[in-house]
Amino acid sequence: MAMLSMSFSVPSLNSPNLRPTKRYSGMAFATSNKEAVSLGVKITQGEGNLPKLVLTSDHGSEAEIYLFGGCISSWKVPSGRDLLFVRPDAVFDKKKPISGGIPHCFPQFGPGPMQQHGFARNMDWSLVESENVEGNPMVTLELKDGPYSRAMWDFSFQARYKVNLNTKSISTELTVTNTDNKPFSFSSALHSYFRASISGVSVKGLKGCKTLNKDPDPQNPIEGREERDVITFPGFVDCIYLDAPNEVQLDNGLGDVISIKSTNWSDAVLWNPHLQMEACYKDFVCVENAKIGTVQLEPKQSWIAKQHLSIT
Repeated sequence: MAMLSMSFSVPSLNSPNLRPTKRYSGMAFATSNKEAVSLGVKITQGEGNLPKLVLTSDHGSEAEIYLFGGCISSWKVPSGRDLLFVRPDAVFDKKKPISGGIPHCFPQFGPGPMQQHGFARNMDWSLVESENVEGNPMVTLELKDGPYSRAMWDFSFQARYKVNLNTKSISTELTVTNTDNKPFSFSSALHSYFRASISGVSVKGLKGCKTLNKDPDPQNPIEGREERDVITFPGFVDCIYLDAPNEVQLDNGLGDVISIKSTNWSDAVLWNPHLQMEACYKDFVCVENAKIGTVQLEPKQSWIAKQHLSIT
């Protein structure tokens, strides 16, 4: 099956236009007013007084990123429509990860030896770089190991997450580096929640993929192969697509078609809880870029994965 490959670029951190910023972390934020970090980037207090970055493009798009969890919670296109979704039961007290937006699953996707989806979405990330290129803001967040992570996963690591906002797109680049003196392995995903009208939602581009269907038994997924050109969500859906193409298209049922392109996220996940979340299941769908199989990194090695969300 012929699929479009990703063709976009993110400015290098070595760009001569880069202006390093002060380091801001979720633990050290103590200002009540918006503070401009660089052109188009402000840091302010969000829900629960948690530190939040607000990125604003000259062309009218906007994104919000919480340092807790390194979570993109909002992506608004110039029309003002927010294409991401935060669940009404989301809490902003650091006792739980933020339920919605684009949370990180690292260094474990799903259940396993440690807590569900790992610890990256439960930790404070730091803002380490910020710049503006032709009116489009870009920030880099960083997460390093600490006592909390080492209690679950006893390795030294660095994760850097670059977010670039453009007029009708938002791009991310996740770089995981082994800073330990011994190898480690991990799995990962971006657990993206998209605002939707579930009765009108469809996903294209996954026909032919090997599937692991976690309905009805998440502990014993059923292997299969996707035969549909267009996937819809008439009921509960929790399915992994292995060796997914570089692009899938999401029609959110609200009039938007979102292109989801990726590099090095080898797999995809579709999820809607249906009646398990009766209060909000009609209002969102999760289309996730993932690396289900483990990545093995030797000391000093890095793994990089990119995502590019856009509308026409």
